[in-house]
Amino acid sequence: MRAVCWHGARDVRVDTVPDPEIVNPHDAIVRVTSTAICGSDLHLYNGVIPTMRPGDILGHEFMGEVVETGPSNRTVKVGDRVVIPFTIACGACFFCREQLTSLCDNTNPNAAMAEALYGFSASGLFGYSHLYGGYAGGQAEYVRVPFADIGACPVPARLTDEQVLFLSDIFPTAYMAAENCGIRPGDTIAVWGCGPVGLLAIRSAYLLGADRVIAIDRWPARLRLAESEGKAETINYEDVDDDVVEELKQRTGGRGPDACIDAVGTEADGTTLDALYDRVKTAVRLGTDRPVALRQAIQACRKGGTVSIPGVYGGYLDKIPFGAAFAKALTFRMGQTHVHRYMRPLLEQIDAGHIDPSFVISHRRWPLSRAADAYGMFNDKREDCTKVVLDPTR
Repeated sequence: MRAVCWHGARDVRVDTVPDPEIVNPHDAIVRVTSTAICGSDLHLYNGVIPTMRPGDILGHEFMGEVVETGPSNRTVKVGDRVVIPFTIACGACFFCREQLTSLCDNTNPNAAMAEALYGFSASGLFGYSHLYGGYAGGQAEYVRVPFADIGACPVPARLTDEQVLFLSDIFPTAYMAAENCGIRPGDTIAVWGCGPVGLLAIRSAYLLGADRVIAIDRWPARLRLAESEGKAETINYEDVDDDVVEELKQRTGGRGPDACIDAVGTEADGTTLDALYDRVKTAVRLGTDRPVALRQAIQACRKGGTVSIPGVYGGYLDKIPFGAAFAKALTFRMGQTHVHRYMRPLLEQIDAGHIDPSFVISHRRWPLSRAADAYGMFNDKREDCTKVVLDPTR
């Protein structure tokens, strides 16, 4: 089969690789009909996340048709059309029973590697380095889905791939980020980053009852989407000389947003000295992350507020204003998304017509053969790119 494979920083190729096979009796094999490039895939593309190996198959946002199941699989059958969560969960451990499925104890075969870096291991992830299990990803014609009887979410024929594809990751990720804010009527939420997760976090904040959402970015096309599709107020940080904190104070009567969402993560940009400092340190491998957005979120958030962090961070963060967080009694909530918890409730929201996540797509149904071009375009934000969906059947 054909698959999008990592061969080094900024080097992805479509290779011919062996077809997947059933390994565990709870597995399924899915023929992929739609797969997307996620913003967190760009961290792999840029060589930020460690433990990648040449030939690793990328991709964790995918859906398709079940073509084979293991003998112990009782919940999905051949022919089912399913969306697959990017987190792999066993359904039986303590964390899965608590619906904290991204913390599953049993799905990362490289748990010792993660424990050495983080103290504990979280769940395995599709297509996201050997630190998270080394599982083959979904930017391919076929994929093996472990614990498919726990994770695979059947979707009705009346909904298109584009409407439901993002149940695999970015819609639950955005919704959990907004839910983590503890939104109450009248709240003002600030969102850093108007990429797909940020845009869906804006919509999710309104679904959960926010009164105002203020979005921060520098890319005009993304800011326009935040305004037109998200109904958010916007700040182009380059227009305020990167003094986002002061701008947010002015817009909130001096109090600050009730909660702040960092939907940017490890590769944040900026024009301030701390942003330059981050870029130099990461360029010479003396640092792992560029937490510009997180610093601003901590400084801008009102006293007693919440900072929600769906943006991915991979290592050790420098120059974080933790004194400000302590002085203001901030609450932090973060982590990989417990996708299994959210898929079916959010599917109901889509089916009821309350939201159509496909508004984030800018480039539709590209053939798998153009994956390298798509990665480069998305990474460099050319052609007003916000989201690329690949069609492995083409």
